[in-house]
Amino acid sequence: MAQRITAIARLRAKAGRETQMREQARTMVAPSLAEPGCLSYRNYLDPEDPRVLVVVEEWESREAFEAHLASPHLAASLGRTAELLDGPPELRVLTDAPEPQP
Repeated sequence: MAQRITAIARLRAKAGRETQMREQARTMVAPSLAEPGCLSYRNYLDPEDPRVLVVVEEWESREAFEAHLASPHLAASLGRTAELLDGPPELRVLTDAPEPQP
């Protein structure tokens, strides 16, 4: 059985570019949800820092997530987003914790 993946990306906009970054991030939702193996894809704002957007993605497997990372729409989005960000995105990839054994 494939192990589910949760990816959390933290993006910090350059000052004054927050709205553009949010708009760009929204363009990723529909194509990502249409990819095989995508279980969820959501954008969140950090209430403590309005320049920070957090993307939380859930994938059926590592293979599905890797295919997403290689997708043309992600490459195009990262190219457009690079000029909006105050540094590179921070990415954390998590796996489901194993169930405790009795």
